[in-house]
Amino acid sequence: MRLPILGLIVLSFAISWILTFAMKRIAPRLGFVDKPGGRKIHANPKPLGGGVAIFWAFALPMLVGRPYVHLRAIALQSPSIVQPPDPMAPYIFGAVRQTPMALGLLAAALVLHIMGLLDDRRALGPYVKLLIQFAVTTTIVAAFDLRALTALGYPISLALSVLWIVGITNAFNFLDNMDGLSAGVAAVATTAFLITTLLIGQWFVAASLALLLGALLGFLCFNFPPASIFMGDSGSLVIGFILGVLTVRTTFLPRGVNWGAGWYAVFAPVIVLAVPLYDLIVVSIIRISRGKSPFVGDTNHFSHRLVARGMSRRTAVLCIYLITAATSIAAILLPYVQSTFAAMLIFAQTLMVLGVVALLEQHPLPSSFQNQ
Repeated sequence: MRLPILGLIVLSFAISWILTFAMKRIAPRLGFVDKPGGRKIHANPKPLGGGVAIFWAFALPMLVGRPYVHLRAIALQSPSIVQPPDPMAPYIFGAVRQTPMALGLLAAALVLHIMGLLDDRRALGPYVKLLIQFAVTTTIVAAFDLRALTALGYPISLALSVLWIVGITNAFNFLDNMDGLSAGVAAVATTAFLITTLLIGQWFVAASLALLLGALLGFLCFNFPPASIFMGDSGSLVIGFILGVLTVRTTFLPRGVNWGAGWYAVFAPVIVLAVPLYDLIVVSIIRISRGKSPFVGDTNHFSHRLVARGMSRRTAVLCIYLITAATSIAAILLPYVQSTFAAMLIFAQTLMVLGVVALLEQHPLPSSFQNQ
């Protein structure tokens, strides 16, 4: 089953590459561009619409695959068709059972994608977007009982799941502040989650992550610094939302390991996404402390601070990729550690990585950046 899932990466990569290439040429003709000015660091107008490529590279294979698996399931169940046992039968029937969840995920992501397109065209305002995010997230969590930490009871687990998904959605939206940053960090995190889900046999989540990874990589061919196209909110909101939903949907425990023995595995997504979450929290605190809305953009992100201290933008982006990869490797190992002590060492390692980031944050900014 692992090989077909990995093949989905190639499929979505091809779709994403083609659509990004097309949007790069179509967007300027439609006036769908991100113009320089204000806090923006690019000097020339850049096409938007990379989010269109990312969304449809993820959605199209999933939509086309639904009729296929249903037809295969009907054929497998037909008494009039004599055929040898199909080793893929359990996976086909499993995919059929996941159809409502798949369509629900696509419908919710589509709402956020359209909202992002509208916002990219003409700003909707941060609180309108946040309200829509909460409405969409609460709907999908309640409709599909998509809850983490269910042992805490329904109200608490529902509230935490909604907050987690909305938080991750905005973390990747915040992270979309430099060429290749949001998509690249998402690709690193998605790879970590994909490895984890393949190892523990979470096939629906693994297939969804494979589609997302291919979509991100195809877009990054054009977005890695120096970018020739941006994803906009229509991409960053979708990326964060899909990752938020899929991490809640995943059981981060190997088969045969009970909750009491491996309770710490639930923190794997927090460790993988430690850098985006850190940036979201720190930037929000800085803005609020200065009497500004946390949703008003500025140049206080970790990436901006690295550039202000002498790094090139490409080096800063690669640095954040590596930091994310460092925490992600630890998170992949977390479900397999044999003791709480070993898990605590992984948590300590993650905190140390964030400590290095915090030290860089505390270093005084050049005067040209201090009042931004």
